[in-house]
Amino acid sequence: MKQTILAISGKPGLYKLVSRGNNSLIVEALDATHKRMPAFGNDRITSLADIAMFTETDDVPLMTILASLRDLEGGKESSLNYKKASPAELHEYFTKVLPEWDRDRVHNSDIKKLIQWYNILVKAGVTDFEEEMVPTEGDNIDDRKAE
Repeated sequence: MKQTILAISGKPGLYKLVSRGNNSLIVEALDATHKRMPAFGNDRITSLADIAMFTETDDVPLMTILASLRDLEGGKESSLNYKKASPAELHEYFTKVLPEWDRDRVHNSDIKKLIQWYNILVKAGVTDFEEEMVPTEGDNIDDRKAE
């Protein structure tokens, strides 16, 4: 089952695209509440499938990094408490996940956000990142046909 998982700037957590309205998207929180709400055009909405992280060579899609994290943790939540971890602990942990990450352009907050999102996805039962979270046709503005 393909899903469009979204991050909405200014709103905590992750959201699943449920439907499209006239001038909004209907999204459902991936947490235990499963609360549905509209997301409007002035909200900065990003699909996780469109996010990549910097490495020393090419940018790596977030789905690949999440899959690497899943393999490291055996499909369970992260063993690192990202809220209490020191910068050195975050760097050491992330090096296990993505050895060639760009230490100048990837910040501690990026690593913490990645681990937080990974934990949310695992709790929601999403663990097949490569298959489940690819962009579906029509989700990208470039894919839409001119009307």
